[in-house]
Order: sequence, then C-alpha cells, then structure tokens
Amino acid sequence: MIDGGPCAYLTKDSQGVAHCGIEKAWEAGVTEYRKPVSCHLYPIRVLGKPEDGFEALNYERWDICSAACNRGERTGTPLYVFSRDALIRKYGISFYEALEAAARHVTEK
Repeated sequence: MIDGGPCAYLTKDSQGVAHCGIEKAWEAGVTEYRKPVSCHLYPIRVLGKPEDGFEALNYERWDICSAACNRGERTGTPLYVFSRDALIRKYGISFYEALEAAARHVTEK
C-alpha cells in the first residue's frame, strides 16, 4: 500500500476501472506468478489462530471498493460468489460447496 492508499501494483483501464497489475500480467501470460492469495481474496481478510486451528473470514469495508459493492448490490451478487475463485484457490472446492450450501440454508430460513 502506498501511504495507506492504493496498492503499488494498481493499474487502471481506459474506463478508469482499477485492476491488479500482477493479475493482468498473469492473465496475459506474461508471468506465471499470480497475485498473492491474500490480495486475491480482498476484501475478505483472513484472521487466524493457528494454535487453535481456527481461521475467521472477515469482510473489510473500504471506500476503494464502493463501485464493486454497488454493482454487487444491483446484481444481487453476494461477496462469497464474487470471491469464488479466490476462495477455491485458498480453501478448495469442497469448502466452497459447503459455503454455498450454508448460504442457501441461511437464505431459505
């Protein structure tokens, strides 16, 4: 982060939409290195207590994400769906499928 602001690797496209420069290079095949999983998960932050075998996934609100949040609200896209690829990358498909099932259970109640 640059002085508490945006990431040093932030790039913007011709429409002013922010992207990760590392991720864009990976998508273009310029590098085999994908951005760190902690960045991929953002705005989900992982807090853990390894001694207890415990991790908590928390949503971090930050104004830089407001456009994405507004779009998610308009389209009805929950954060876990938006973050699907990152969650699978970190925890695997079984975790994500269990998360989907839990979300369905909660919304049906």
